[in-house]
Amino acid sequence: MQLTILGGGGFRVPLVYGALLTDDHPDRVREVVLHDTDATRLASIERVLQQMGADHDDPPRVRASTDLDEAVAGADFVFSAIRVGGTQGRTVDERVPLSCGVLGQETTGPGGLAYALRTVPVAVHIAERIRELAPDAWTINFTNPAGIVTEAMSAVLGDRVVGICDSPIALARRAARACGVDPTTTALDVDYVGLNHLGWLQGLSAGGTDLLPGLVADPQRLATIEEGRLFGPEWLRALGTIPNEYLYYFYFTRDAVASILDAEQTRGEFLLQQQDAFYAELAARPDDALATWRRVREERDATYMREAREEDEARDAADIEGGGYEGVALAIMAAISRGEAADLILGVRNDGTVPGLPLGAVVEIPCRVDADGPHPLRVTAPTGHRLGLMAQVKEVEQLTIRASLERSPALALEALALHPLVPSVTTAREMLDGFRRRSPQIGALLGTP
Repeated sequence: MQLTILGGGGFRVPLVYGALLTDDHPDRVREVVLHDTDATRLASIERVLQQMGADHDDPPRVRASTDLDEAVAGADFVFSAIRVGGTQGRTVDERVPLSCGVLGQETTGPGGLAYALRTVPVAVHIAERIRELAPDAWTINFTNPAGIVTEAMSAVLGDRVVGICDSPIALARRAARACGVDPTTTALDVDYVGLNHLGWLQGLSAGGTDLLPGLVADPQRLATIEEGRLFGPEWLRALGTIPNEYLYYFYFTRDAVASILDAEQTRGEFLLQQQDAFYAELAARPDDALATWRRVREERDATYMREAREEDEARDAADIEGGGYEGVALAIMAAISRGEAADLILGVRNDGTVPGLPLGAVVEIPCRVDADGPHPLRVTAPTGHRLGLMAQVKEVEQLTIRASLERSPALALEALALHPLVPSVTTAREMLDGFRRRSPQIGALLGTP
């Protein structure tokens, strides 16, 4: 099988290749094709992968190309993890809202909408080339904001594009361990519903018993998991659910904004500095490429969502070491190509599983994946503030897709103004002007004010 990785010069690509190296099935991926628009970074990551595979008897072959059509042709699976505008673009997504006193984060809030505006046209073009050159391929999308991008691509690829994120399944596994259940050896029924980076664990059953009510009522056990420390036991008890970690930005907006503003750098600025140094070091010391990547990865993981933790609080070691989206991607490929059925939480088109949201809108829910692809499983229908928040954010996402494809400043303003983290139309207008001035891609798309 051929796996094509779009954004193949990206820092996280070795995680996917590392997962492939653990697969010894006869029908495993035999060739990995890396594609990126940056030839220098592409060559650097190719070198890291080659060094990763050196200790294995029969590692997947690796080749690289800056030509999209060449990379996509013949693919069985396409993994998309592109970053339109690069990390520099991410710093704009963060700083423009912060200048207006609004959350600056790359996927949540106005920063995520800016990221989507410049990414959607590129993602749709990629989907069209996949449909033309690899019509039987399955596309696994990790390009952020994953829900918006997956939905835009699904207009071209239908159900053969699946959005993935490691946050929901990691939450379920952490909750299971807190209840004394090993998720690697015990079958779990996970009741999770939401959009990408906006969802709730509503139930967690093992052997027919729902473990979640007992966990939510136990402050000591909650203190052992990341979400318990983020949200606090009183708030989780009030909700009766455990939110995805990204809902911290909705429930504790003022705290998050204050923490980010108080920091010397935004997350994007930290990564820009770190990655520039990383790629320069790879060029200067190519023989140490893999060791360098491993060291920088540890630094990067340890600072994830730093604004949500106390100054002296380290990230949970289990979160850093427990794997992530690469494991989800491998499980999808194994289920489809080999019939190794797997239960995963994925971004798929709503077939009525989540009432109250439009049919065809991409939602994040548990699915059984087999040779025919993902099949949504039943979830508890969201109600109250959960459904209301999902409906409002979904409308904003769909307005953003239209704004990007129709090149409409008016629709972009409407999307920004209706986002629940944006306090006024005036603020939305200020941010949109800032994005159009400071982001070359958005300026080219919508015009410069």
